[in-house]
Amino acid sequence: MSPTVRLPGLGPLFLALTVAVLGVLIVLPLAVVFQQALSEGWAAYLEPLKQPDAIAAIKLTLTVAAISVPLNAVFGVAAAWAIAKFEFKGKSLLVTFIDLPFSMSPVVSGLVWVLLFGAQGWFGEWLIDHDIKIIFATSGLVLATVLVTLPFVARELIPLMQDQGSDEEAAALTLGAGGWTTFWRITLPNIRWALLYGVLLCNARAMGEFGAVSVVSGSVRGLTTTLPLHVEVLYNDYEFVGAFAAASILAGLGLVTLVLKTVLEWRHSGELSARRRH
Repeated sequence: MSPTVRLPGLGPLFLALTVAVLGVLIVLPLAVVFQQALSEGWAAYLEPLKQPDAIAAIKLTLTVAAISVPLNAVFGVAAAWAIAKFEFKGKSLLVTFIDLPFSMSPVVSGLVWVLLFGAQGWFGEWLIDHDIKIIFATSGLVLATVLVTLPFVARELIPLMQDQGSDEEAAALTLGAGGWTTFWRITLPNIRWALLYGVLLCNARAMGEFGAVSVVSGSVRGLTTTLPLHVEVLYNDYEFVGAFAAASILAGLGLVTLVLKTVLEWRHSGELSARRRH
């Protein structure tokens, strides 16, 4: 454990600065969201959430997350295994591509699918001829969300699997276990909490994504409007209570994710610490 370094006079100052910034940038906005949502009482708060458009937006948000998060979980495990357990040419380039969505604008992440699958895109004419719709459809929202959330699971697993090494897998193979048996009995149990941690972060980002999905959705109310887009639509229509009510659902989901993340860190800090050492 690294020794604690105390800088006389700076500790309280830095602590106060941190608390002040968090209060202004996080706590205060969250308080305003819930205050505005409940400003006219519970009945007015619940009424816009019962509307068909709001229910459709919530269902679509959950559907997109339910598809994109497992896809990224599978990709994350496969990518982490390949990078941590094998040596091959281009490994650093592969890691760079995995990290690319972190540095790429979400709007660009949505635009690439329009350029590929839009009516005037590379495959647009073929898709129209075969009556396949991706842009302005759920499939487009899933693609945009998968691209934006691609690194979350992989980036949680790679340092942990590198830190664990391959000794246990090698021992299992020496004793006659097959590849899949080794994966299910050795590798997966060793990474389960880090995998769940990455899935939580991926899910939170998937449900709250705005930029990428706004490009490919067309914002058709009741059809291709996710909950973040629904908030924008209501706010632009001056339905402020409804907009803040929908926003409070997103904020609540974020708080639940934070609680689960904190519990995981508290109960399984040893298994997650390797991620912080890299």
